[in-house]
Amino acid sequence: MLELDSVKINFDSGGLLILNIALAVVMFGVALGISINDFKNLFKQPKVVILGIVSQFILLPFLTFLVVLLVKPQPSIALGMMMVAACPGGNISNFMTHLAKGNTALSVSLTAFATFLAIVMTPLNFQLYGNLYEPTAEILKTVSLEPFELVKLVVLILGIPLVLGMSLRQKNEQLAIKLSKILKPVSIIVFIAIVIIAFSNNLDIFSEYAHHVLAIGIGHNLLAIFLGFSVAKIFKLSFRDTKTLAIETGIQNSGLGLLLIFTFFNGLGGMAILAAFWGIWHIISGLLLATYWSKKSNTIEEALAA
Repeated sequence: MLELDSVKINFDSGGLLILNIALAVVMFGVALGISINDFKNLFKQPKVVILGIVSQFILLPFLTFLVVLLVKPQPSIALGMMMVAACPGGNISNFMTHLAKGNTALSVSLTAFATFLAIVMTPLNFQLYGNLYEPTAEILKTVSLEPFELVKLVVLILGIPLVLGMSLRQKNEQLAIKLSKILKPVSIIVFIAIVIIAFSNNLDIFSEYAHHVLAIGIGHNLLAIFLGFSVAKIFKLSFRDTKTLAIETGIQNSGLGLLLIFTFFNGLGGMAILAAFWGIWHIISGLLLATYWSKKSNTIEEALAA
């Protein structure tokens, strides 16, 4: 088990370039569905926005840190958990929310806002909690992780595609909508392809060590979903908004996490395997939860609307 902290996933520069482009294209596709009005609408419901940001960027990283202290997983796995928790909501959360009959407009708005915040919050949270836990801090000492380089990569992969996609929608909404319909459904396939590309030459490593992250990955994801659900319930949000917040908190952009791991940590085994497993599992858990919720009507809301 100790070997997992030193295992490296082989990923050449060509594969890394494909991963960069794939993530940027996926983010561009998400941005095509976002307009300036989505940001304006956020200010009309500040309570929900604040709860969404607090749940994703404050509570989830902190709760992840507490779980690491309690469970004491391998340092590389712990670092992978911190990386995933530091990432913004995943690009498929909008699709999951729509399927669950949640508040899709709110989901899109939160995704956009969280993506912009991630430019600062992802590097900040990762550095903070990674250095607070001694075993992971030891790993960070061996890695030349420049905060500016981390921020720069996040800007390139998230920020620029977001601005370009929104700009195209602003200039030619019809074209943006057509492109969005093509690109959005492909998001899940693209991510699975990314994972396959990343591990195609490392299947022996993945199969040998995957069972070490199985329970932790599933538990961490379910905890994130439950966190978003609980925060919404405590503050008495509507059922539609509760579903949305739960999905936004539980569906993380683990593709971004994988990219950062391959770029700055040379595919450190525990980190990469945890992030890849999370990425596959959150699609499964998200689809199951969304399908279940899609069959449960918003009874109270429908009654009030009537």
